[in-house]
Amino acid sequence: MKTQVGIIGAGPAGLLLSHLLHLCNIESVVLENRSRRYIENRVRAGVLEQGSVDLLNRSGLGERMQQQGLQHHGIELRFDNQCHRIDFDELTDGKGITVYGQQELVKDLIAARFAAEGEILFEVEEVKICDIDRQRPRIEFRREGMAQELTCDYVIGCDGFHGISRPSLPAAILKTFERSYPFAWLGILVAAPPSSAELIYANSPRGFALHSMRSTTITRNYVQCEPDDRVEDWSDDRIWHELQLRLGSPDGWQLQEGKILEKSITPMRSFVCETMQYEKLFLAGDAAHIVPPTGAKGLNLAIADVDVLSTALARRYQHNDEKLLIKYSKICLRRVWRSEHFSWWMTSLLHKFPDHDDFQRRLQLSELNYICNSPAAAATLAENYVGFAQP
Repeated sequence: MKTQVGIIGAGPAGLLLSHLLHLCNIESVVLENRSRRYIENRVRAGVLEQGSVDLLNRSGLGERMQQQGLQHHGIELRFDNQCHRIDFDELTDGKGITVYGQQELVKDLIAARFAAEGEILFEVEEVKICDIDRQRPRIEFRREGMAQELTCDYVIGCDGFHGISRPSLPAAILKTFERSYPFAWLGILVAAPPSSAELIYANSPRGFALHSMRSTTITRNYVQCEPDDRVEDWSDDRIWHELQLRLGSPDGWQLQEGKILEKSITPMRSFVCETMQYEKLFLAGDAAHIVPPTGAKGLNLAIADVDVLSTALARRYQHNDEKLLIKYSKICLRRVWRSEHFSWWMTSLLHKFPDHDDFQRRLQLSELNYICNSPAAAATLAENYVGFAQP
């Protein structure tokens, strides 16, 4: 098999890149080790920044998102028996976010690629990247028991933190940064309508909690837990008890409960691989960086990466100009580090750390009060949350 761009991973990054390249008349093949059914039903992120929404609309992918997505113009902070709304409209000149489940975006992307007769090969095995320092790199893999090979001009690794793309780079050139946090998130998917019109972030003496949503009938709630906790440690009753206490409001607001459809525990880490390119191999999305989900940046960073990369590849094929490709890492890393900082800041602001004493607790509350009473501080949070456009 031959193509211009070989893409490993059929998550949002890989599929969107393939779609954007198609719009520029650039051929690609996407390889995915999971089944189509699995990736279309895998519940992940769901908050899209204004820039991500604009890109999806411009590229013809926004119809279902506009119909089913939930447009939000603020978030609520809860702490110290207070509730305060951060107004995005007022603070960012009308920008906002759209809540639209990642799995729904993946369905839209797969439908668009197949409508354009694009190639997505699901359930491939034993994927190996070869000859990335040569003119035509190769991707070896097995499909339906048969050994196959894809020859291409460029290989793009969109296969996530645990994929094979980043380890395919020479170890001697890798430049990485990592931080693990001393807690995790227990997330639940619930068959119940949202209890709030917007996301609620709560800093509680018992730990962090978040009330989010995926649709008008499905909510997504999170509660801070120990990093070594197991799902089995958290009965339904325990989960609801903690959520009700941590999200409690002085005005009598109550979290609406319902049938829990799914439980999962997510470790909290920050990770950046500054080596996002080497010869003919490029990394995008979680293959290159991970953020704690507090700032809702992971999916948006993946979208931003492939936006830059598709533009650079179009310049290469249409004008034989590699300048943008050469600058890919440098361009992306400015946004990556801004998002890493914002995600770290939100995480530090809202969570209960095991080594914090009353002094650090008071500092958290002081900063939250400052954000809620200073238009400048509130604008900083809002500007980063809806997506800070790097100059």
